[in-house]
Amino acid sequence: MQSQDPLGLLKNADQERFDRLRSVEIKHGRVCQLAFLGYLTTWSGVRLPGSLGDVPMADIPAGHAAVFKVPAFGLLQILLLCAVLELGFWKQAEGSFPGDFSASPLPVGWFADYSEEQKYDLRGKELNQGRAAMMGILGLMVHEQLNGKPFIFWG
Repeated sequence: MQSQDPLGLLKNADQERFDRLRSVEIKHGRVCQLAFLGYLTTWSGVRLPGSLGDVPMADIPAGHAAVFKVPAFGLLQILLLCAVLELGFWKQAEGSFPGDFSASPLPVGWFADYSEEQKYDLRGKELNQGRAAMMGILGLMVHEQLNGKPFIFWG
């Protein structure tokens, strides 16, 4: 029988450790899905109106270069928002499956009345799509560092 844990990360682990790692994997997948969309949006030329301090949004480049153009106060605000969401708003529902933030004050629960079988299927799809997004955003960042263009079709 082939091991499902080739690196041995869950050797002698209990269900609580597995659920914690699965929750982190789901959260990273969700962030990577948003990151991929952000890359696609900014590289297509879409910008928010206004400015970040004395830097107009239109002057902020797409991709990795944006990190160096956004003022330090803007980066601090982004990190602060992430901390507030992580520590205060996204709450795991007690006794539920990993990634279920329906205990949050934000509306992040199920929006329709699904059967348990449908919910199980949708959770599997989200997990797989999150894994694909993690590989996708990694590929975009590597391509951008190699030739300055993250998308192979813009070669």
